[in-house]
Parts: sequence; C-alpha cells; structure tokens
Amino acid sequence: ESRWPYLFGAIIVPSLIQAVVLPFLPESPRYLLLEKHNTSKAEKAFQTFLGKDDVSHEVEEVLAESRVQRNTKLVSILQLLRTRAVRWQVITVVVTMGCYQLCGLNAV
Repeated sequence: ESRWPYLFGAIIVPSLIQAVVLPFLPESPRYLLLEKHNTSKAEKAFQTFLGKDDVSHEVEEVLAESRVQRNTKLVSILQLLRTRAVRWQVITVVVTMGCYQLCGLNAV
C-alpha cells in the first residue's frame, strides 16, 4: 500500500517524454491540407512521409475525398431506425453493445 503513490507518479515519465518530443513530430498532411488550407506544407509533409518528389496525385486524392465527404448527407438515429434496409443491423449492434455493458466484460 505504501508504494501506490509511486505507481501513480510513474506516469510522469512518459508524459514528459511525450511533451518534449511532440513539437518535433511532423503535422499530418491531411490536417495541413483540409484544416489549415496550406498546400505547400501539406506537399512537403507528403514528400517526407512517402519519400518521393511528385505527390500531386496524393494531394488531389485527399481533396477529392474531402469533396465527397462534404456531399455526404448525415442522418439522425430516428431516420436510421426508420430505414428498413439497416434497421436490423443497428438493432443488432445496440443489443450487442448493451450486453457487453451488462455482462461486466468491460470491468474485467
């Protein structure tokens, strides 16, 4: 019992390592391109990760994926349950997750 504070204090070491290393890690190319709208830094990040000079295809692919995602229609839970094609899949997932919570598996 007397060593519990040391166990809780041990998390300080990985936290400090992460805090020191984090500023030196590169940004995600998708984040730079889609959130910050900085194409030149995104291209440099792609070049760093992929190790090739021509990354225009990857940049276009991310932009196309973003356009498709913006055009995707979101549905509510009620609309999802009213859709006959996916109703049983949703009910199955909800019942399964409910059973996980009630059986105590997460506590173990």
